Amino acid sequence: MRIDPSRPIGVFDSGIGGLTVVRALMERLPFEHIVYFGDTARVPYGVKSVETIAHYTTQITQFLLEKQVKTLIIACNTMASVAAQTVCDLSPVPVLDVIEAGAYMAAAATHTGRIGVIGTPTTVNSNAYARAIHAQRNDARIYSQACPLFVPLVEEGWLEHEVTRLTALEYLRPVLAEDIDTLVLGCTHYPLIKPLLQDVVGQDVQLVDSAEAMAERTAALLAQHGLLNESRAQPCYEYYVTDVPVKFQTIGERFLGRSLSPIHVVKWQDK
Repeated sequence: MRIDPSRPIGVFDSGIGGLTVVRALMERLPFEHIVYFGDTARVPYGVKSVETIAHYTTQITQFLLEKQVKTLIIACNTMASVAAQTVCDLSPVPVLDVIEAGAYMAAAATHTGRIGVIGTPTTVNSNAYARAIHAQRNDARIYSQACPLFVPLVEEGWLEHEVTRLTALEYLRPVLAEDIDTLVLGCTHYPLIKPLLQDVVGQDVQLVDSAEAMAERTAALLAQHGLLNESRAQPCYEYYVTDVPVKFQTIGERFLGRSLSPIHVVKWQDK
């Protein structure tokens, strides 16, 4: 199947966290068109069953494929941890996900093989990062920690707040006790508190930003398949959501680092 390189990249997430991936893609691949889908009406996914997540993921994949995307990026760690194969089975275009990208970068970054992973409870409990890292480096020792309070703190805008710092110190204490040299930020919200986290873990621990890792993997994949957009015209960015919550614009623009428009609302029957 011949894919037109001028087609957009499709990125999707359970909500707005994936906009950190979009931001990294914009910086790494400034001439690529991007279509983003955030399932804001049905977030959070972390409390839903595997079957429900797979059903929602299938709906979103089909929607983006109809938009004629040239590649699909699963920007949600929860979706990637339980439904990546579902997307691969449906998609005629290449598929990338944040877990595989983060694991690849972590395996390359570590010197000692002692790697910490922080994420939502669903992502941590799925053990997806440990499996993906071991596939790259079978001698790695993985130390995982669920950090459920980080997402609401980031969405509140408390990126440098003392409460966020104290929360990070509490969460990271057991992981740091394992003498890790690399820490994977296994949630797309976490890059926004990267400076605070670096301060807490110290300069000897390398942070793996899943959004940056995703942008690097995407650039490599597009180059490998001859899918880089050759045009140097202004790219087109489109945003689709299933609901526009009150603070969506404010939070979304904080994640994206620029104005968020136009926003299209997609209405589906099942919520």
